[in-house]
Amino acid sequence: MLRRLGQMLVKEFLQVFRDKRTRFVLIGPPIIQMLVFGYAATLEVSHVPTAILDLDHSRQSRDLIARFSSSPYFDVQQYVADRAQLAGAIDRGDALLAIEIPSGFARKLLAGQTAPVQAIVDGTDSNTALVALGYVSRVADSYSREELDQRLALRAPLLVSAIPRVELDSRPWFNSNLQSRWFFVPGVIGSLILIMVVLLTAFAVVREREIGTLEQIMVTPIRRTEFILGKTIPFFLIGLADTGLIAAVGTFWFRVPFRGSFAVLGLGAVIFLLCMLGTGLLISTVSANQQQAMVTAFFFDIPAIIFSGFGFPISSMPEVFQRLSYLDPLRYFLVVIRGVYLKGVGLETLWPQMAAMGAFAVAALAVSVLRFHKSME
Repeated sequence: MLRRLGQMLVKEFLQVFRDKRTRFVLIGPPIIQMLVFGYAATLEVSHVPTAILDLDHSRQSRDLIARFSSSPYFDVQQYVADRAQLAGAIDRGDALLAIEIPSGFARKLLAGQTAPVQAIVDGTDSNTALVALGYVSRVADSYSREELDQRLALRAPLLVSAIPRVELDSRPWFNSNLQSRWFFVPGVIGSLILIMVVLLTAFAVVREREIGTLEQIMVTPIRRTEFILGKTIPFFLIGLADTGLIAAVGTFWFRVPFRGSFAVLGLGAVIFLLCMLGTGLLISTVSANQQQAMVTAFFFDIPAIIFSGFGFPISSMPEVFQRLSYLDPLRYFLVVIRGVYLKGVGLETLWPQMAAMGAFAVAALAVSVLRFHKSME
């Protein structure tokens, strides 16, 4: 058995690595995608295109505008003269945010009255709009507080020190600078492994069936179990190597801290790879050609990434989708990889995720092997 299995493994590795294009596909695209997604996948919002309409033209209004201009979160690109130009800038997409300071702004401030300022935001991109409004609120609150302190200092200097204040002292754990890239890069690692291993495994068996060599192999002394192992072990080893390569790029290029154990991460990666191998093998048994395998694989990959919590909080999904996410092995692997990278936790914390992935791997491999045997009969 070992001799036949060894010959099968040699055949698969020769078939994979003899083609220069295939060798590049196994190494080049994962690195390129890691770099592209690592830079592109971020929730941080900065340099928001901003238009300003100042109808007051006072020292106070210019001071407020200067706070927006000096902030890294806003990029003041236009100073418009009327509301029609303001609306046009947002309609054309030249500005995502518009600030309108009405006439009488300084007069109301000096009279001790509330001086409203209008913020108009393009809600097409709701996430960016909400973050931008949060930045506007912070700038406005800071300006209002300083104006109040200056007025109290002039009229009642002794009262300033006597007024009680509540100051929020934030202390983020595991990501002190709240960099979203530290959250997304581990997620990109898991998502790329899922896509790559599922596609490679699904194509491997389908290719044999499509070109007619599967029946020839089945009439040889090799057993079906040996054939399945010979088809999956090479892609398991390739997936394991690509996992290390992608993780190294994420760690050293993007400088995501690695605080945990390589053994825990390796164990999680092995179990997750078994999940993906079982999924890819199952896809190969229900596909007649490579085009069907690709469509079926993407039908699995896209929902798996969405339901995993890669970019969207699972808690924000409808309850039915939250329950469906428990069938997604990527959900558990992202908890493992982020926990190992950012929190440095071990098996004492991550064993439920490991157990869930292990159950999925056993079920997927068992069903795919039985389905493969049935398809060969």
